[in-house]
Amino acid sequence: MRRFFTFGRVAAAVGAIAVGMTAGLTGAFAGDTPAPKDAKVYIIWPNDGTVIEGGKFWLRMGARGIGVAPAGVEWPNTGHHHVIINSPLPPFDEDIPADNNHLHFGAGQSEARVELPPGTHTLQLLMGDHNHVPHDPPLMSKKITVIVP
Repeated sequence: MRRFFTFGRVAAAVGAIAVGMTAGLTGAFAGDTPAPKDAKVYIIWPNDGTVIEGGKFWLRMGARGIGVAPAGVEWPNTGHHHVIINSPLPPFDEDIPADNNHLHFGAGQSEARVELPPGTHTLQLLMGDHNHVPHDPPLMSKKITVIVP
């Protein structure tokens, strides 16, 4: 399923996802859900340094060694993507925030239409478990930079 996310206009989607989020986890470094050994997440497209005319693009997200499942579905060796935009990674022992800089793909999407305003932007993936908490150890992509003229 393809979804269109406009930077600055994700409040309704974020609100719906936030309802399912939980708190009170005990891990000091990461959540309680173990990450599969050698699992990786990565940004397929755009590439680091890509110039995106008009600011609209398809973000394509990849995962190796871990399955992608919707939020709220507790299956072993699965999680769902979150993209961190222009922000540092959140604490690994808490729910991943749900705001304009932390987009949740809780339906299990591996691609989404994103729109960014003019400027230089950083993007980084962070895999979350069924409760939107990073795995142990956390699975994150390389941070990339894209430019919208």
